[in-house]
Amino acid sequence: MSKDTPNDKSGRDTHYATLRRQVRDAKRERGEIPTPEPQKRRKPNADWTPPQLAPDQVYLYGLHTVRAALDNPERKLIKLSATQNALARLEIDNINTLPFPVDIVSPQDIDKVLGPEAIHQGVMLETRPLPLRRLEALKESPLLLVLDQITDPHNVGAIMRTAVAFGAGAVITTMRHSPTESGVLAKSASGALELIPYIQITNLSDALGELHKLGFFSIGLDSEGPQPLEGTFSGEKIALVLGSEGKGLRQKTRETVNALARLDMPGAIKSLNVSNAAAIALYASRQHLLRKA
Repeated sequence: MSKDTPNDKSGRDTHYATLRRQVRDAKRERGEIPTPEPQKRRKPNADWTPPQLAPDQVYLYGLHTVRAALDNPERKLIKLSATQNALARLEIDNINTLPFPVDIVSPQDIDKVLGPEAIHQGVMLETRPLPLRRLEALKESPLLLVLDQITDPHNVGAIMRTAVAFGAGAVITTMRHSPTESGVLAKSASGALELIPYIQITNLSDALGELHKLGFFSIGLDSEGPQPLEGTFSGEKIALVLGSEGKGLRQKTRETVNALARLDMPGAIKSLNVSNAAAIALYASRQHLLRKA
């Protein structure tokens, strides 16, 4: 809803709620009021079974995710299901002007579709998958991220969000042993799925060969790489390749990349979550590209 409307209290209510939380948090830090016990995780509903989705059917949920999808002109929208409060937080004041149907529902109605564990914030959007992208469309981008069979959608979503933050042109992964476009992936990406191409290819080695022809220098991150990442960069286009946690890069991938490199870590812990490793590697790559520019 517009915050300029005199009769609209939602903006003021949000502002005052934020102030109340800040005062309450400050009192807790001073020990004036007790810190509440952490909420117990809701028990899964044993009676719930996930819906059977068609190949071209995707359910997105969460305020940031849905807002980003609504703003994406390439996203084909089918139906929005939301509570009145969620519609206000999405700043939708007239559902009749939208080019797709809107159902006003309760949080429990969404739970029945997504399951009791989904943190949907009162909103669910049925959509079609985003259009397929091809590698040749990325030739103007100086920085790409390639994932070698990273299967956890939470990790891939976090990586996607970091890739957007550092201006990467795409996240490329395999069709097999990688998450497809889904509500879990989109929620973990917190809107980034709408902002960066997510390209799934059949053969990773062939895709790397195609990227090499497009001028990319590919660097595979390996804990036992022969030299630190910052000393490995070459050229004006970088494709970072990350392997799955535990297994790392597959042998064929190791043989195909232009170079192998490690992240030097002087501390007692020598390994990182793959999404953290991606953030460090993307930062270092961006610094190299800035120097080249």
